[in-house]
Amino acid sequence: MTDMTDAHEKRLITETGVAARVAQIVEPAIEGLGYRLVRVRVSNQNGCTVQIMAERPDGTMTVDDCEGVSRTVSPLLDLDDPVGRAYHLEVSSPGIDRPLVRAGDFARWAGHEAKIELAVPLDGRKRFRGVVAGLNPDGATLRIALADVKEGLPSAYDLPLRDLGEAHLVLTDALVRESLRRGSAPPRDDGDEDGDEDEGDAAAPAPATH
Repeated sequence: MTDMTDAHEKRLITETGVAARVAQIVEPAIEGLGYRLVRVRVSNQNGCTVQIMAERPDGTMTVDDCEGVSRTVSPLLDLDDPVGRAYHLEVSSPGIDRPLVRAGDFARWAGHEAKIELAVPLDGRKRFRGVVAGLNPDGATLRIALADVKEGLPSAYDLPLRDLGEAHLVLTDALVRESLRRGSAPPRDDGDEDGDEDEGDAAAPAPATH
């Protein structure tokens, strides 16, 4: 099994508020099952929904995997009650246009388009969209090659990993083909080729009795 302490596998982008408390409770249990936590999101969907994205070290995640994780984390959340009100629990795969939260994610998906937002501006801007060129040898930055750059402006940036605020892949035909080749995600049928709300694919929702 992949060593969870590997530097490239530690999450660089983490949650805040209630989602952070949920992540703190469930992450050790998820890792104990042999999976990795990708992201926790708490939303007002259906009153309140706690979405937990997880995956195997190879990036795959089946419905059965999601159900197993759900059965394990549900009683832990019931015991600690980090949400403080009734909620729906949903455990899902990261989806094709997945969040990128580890340095290893940027290495594994080099050559594909991503949207990245920094927590701290770089050269006066926080948002970048382009092809991930991979991690730089310094181990502290990643390179992104921008598309549709105006003349005289930089065509690529080296983004500090420590300043990452949000990042996810952009759904393209090339990404779908590569995801199917790797077996890391099923195809989506919602027709959204540039959605910012990546709700995952394989999912195991739990009743709203929490």
